[in-house]
Amino acid sequence: MKLKAPHYCPIMHIIEIEVMAGPESDSQFQFTGIKKYFNSYTLTGRMNCVLATYGGIALLVLYFKLRPKKTPAVKAT
Repeated sequence: MKLKAPHYCPIMHIIEIEVMAGPESDSQFQFTGIKKYFNSYTLTGRMNCVLATYGGIALLVLYFKLRPKKTPAVKAT
C-alpha cells in the first residue's frame, strides 16, 4: 500500500463523505410547514431559531421591566 499524503487514512478512503464543511444549500432539504423556517439543518433555519429565542427573551425582559408596580395599600388612621 502506497501512502499518497502524510495524513492518508485508508479507512476514510473507503468511506465516501458527502457532507463538507460550509454553508448548505436550502434547496437540498425538502421541508414543509414550520420546519421550513425553523430547523437545525440549514443556516437560515438555525438563524430563525436564534432570532426567535432572542426575541422571546427580549419580550420577557420588557414585560417585567415595564409592567405596573404594585402600590402599597393605604393604611386607615
